Amino acid sequence: MPLGHLSEEDIKARYITPAVNQAGWDLKQIRFEYAFTAGRIILRGRMTTRGKQKRADYVLFYKKNLPLAIIEAKDNRKPVGSGMQQALEYSEILQIPFVFTSNGDSFVFHDKTKTSGQIEQELSLDAFPSPESLWEKYLIYKNLATPEAKEIVEKEYFVDDSGMSPRYYQQNAVNRTLEAIAKDQNRILLVMATGTGKTYTAFNIIWRLWKTGVKKRILFLADRNALLTQTKNGDFSPFGNDIMHIIKNRKIDKSYQIYFALYQGLTSNDEEKNAYKEFSRDFFDLVVVDECHRGSA
Repeated sequence: MPLGHLSEEDIKARYITPAVNQAGWDLKQIRFEYAFTAGRIILRGRMTTRGKQKRADYVLFYKKNLPLAIIEAKDNRKPVGSGMQQALEYSEILQIPFVFTSNGDSFVFHDKTKTSGQIEQELSLDAFPSPESLWEKYLIYKNLATPEAKEIVEKEYFVDDSGMSPRYYQQNAVNRTLEAIAKDQNRILLVMATGTGKTYTAFNIIWRLWKTGVKKRILFLADRNALLTQTKNGDFSPFGNDIMHIIKNRKIDKSYQIYFALYQGLTSNDEEKNAYKEFSRDFFDLVVVDECHRGSA
């Protein structure tokens, strides 16, 4: 059957997916029909409806939660580069550097890591890049090609048995934070709205850094005990009993690696009871300040 008679789904199944598989991408790395927004909420009087979801035909991951490429597919009646504008829009939202379109004849490859020269080129179906080649190109672009930096940014996320995984903006925040730390940036501010999962994002950052051993002793600061208890039993529960809660007038055990405290719980009007004085200036490798705009101490 001529390509022009095939549907978009047939083009994907017969031409695009096999080309991607042949390049070395396995099924664990490919997300088909990847929906990353639920659709904008539209108010009409007292009624609410959802707008159209944002959904990419393919998103390719180097590892779980490390998106690397996006592919927009079209049927063969459209040009091979058709859909590039939509794919570029999605790549901006998902912070993906490599963008492809295809109609089954070939691929158009838009390389966002290039700042000059041929940013866009046509590739034959058998010339689709491998995961390793795109990842190395990305690391060089981000100045992360050293063994030490690669160890940090390639560390896996926590595997949640419930199937929960970060939303796309949480994933962006975690990945960009680890990249910054891998480049020795020591002060990082994440701005996230209420209800967007700041604590869950913080957990994923801490987990990956702790697992690499890059950050061994970590202090998580909040402004309410209820919040710390909720955090310990919720998002941070994979740490189990490895968390020391620093409370005023309670002996501090320095054998722990993860510490929870209130801002005001580390200080006192009585200079002799200042809990922070129990620790040397370089005791903690990482300090995470939750709700930092509310800290009074």
